[in-house]
Amino acid sequence: MMNADEAITDLYSAHHTEMVRLAVLLVRDQLLAEDVVQDAFITLHRRWDRLDDPAGAVGYLHRSVVNGCRSAQRRRVVATRWIQRQDPRESLAPGADDAVLASERRDRVLDALADLPRRQREVLTLRYYRDMSEEEIASVLEISRGSVKTHASRGAAALRARLGGES
Repeated sequence: MMNADEAITDLYSAHHTEMVRLAVLLVRDQLLAEDVVQDAFITLHRRWDRLDDPAGAVGYLHRSVVNGCRSAQRRRVVATRWIQRQDPRESLAPGADDAVLASERRDRVLDALADLPRRQREVLTLRYYRDMSEEEIASVLEISRGSVKTHASRGAAALRARLGGES
């Protein structure tokens, strides 16, 4: 059996990039995404000995990244409100991910995705970016498969409406 350091090193090598990409899609900020993913790996390392099934570590990472992104979004909203109360003409600087998300169409899709309710955005990101099954998404988000279907359907319809049938 592998010790925690070896196991985390292997997981990091195999999954770090995909976890950062997932986080960028959820928070739209490269540096913040990297922080969220790093925190997820650190937490997994600390809790490695309490993991029931080491084979489920990737699922644990997915959940940790999604939850970390939720927390980051909440903190961003609070910070934005506070800044606007200080001087309503001020706004936050653009995200560090602008270079990563260079294409205009991709920006439009990501903007539309960002406007969706949190659950719809998470379900669509996990389904179409991570290519997860409904069952896997339900496990990561801790919701039923029926809820996954509902959020995916409503989210896709909202994106189609927002993007006006772009191809």
